[in-house]
Amino acid sequence: MANLIQRLVIFSKAPHGSAAGREGLDLLLLSASYDMPSAALFVGDGVYQLLANQQPELVGGKNYIATFRALPMYDVEQILICQDSLAQRGLTREQLILDVELCTPSQIADVIGQSTEVLRF
Repeated sequence: MANLIQRLVIFSKAPHGSAAGREGLDLLLLSASYDMPSAALFVGDGVYQLLANQQPELVGGKNYIATFRALPMYDVEQILICQDSLAQRGLTREQLILDVELCTPSQIADVIGQSTEVLRF
């Protein structure tokens, strides 16, 4: 599952109500643009970051969610999501804007352990 990951960005917060998701995405894209092996992990309410058909403008937010689609173009090939977090929220992979790799909590622990730097947003 995991190649060497120099920077793992963990998205753990819902997309609206704070700037954490946008800041994490910006950091991930910046890291990848400098050829730093990077990966994204979505856990907890962070799985909502990838939910399709969001309308953040209705609550006064900016729509940065579509920018996640750029990750593969930046060679961020490991886009991981906690299968338990999806299930707990009644979501499926088909409802997401990206093709993601489902992970169990033990696989997530392995990925974190194999990462040089872990940042949580």
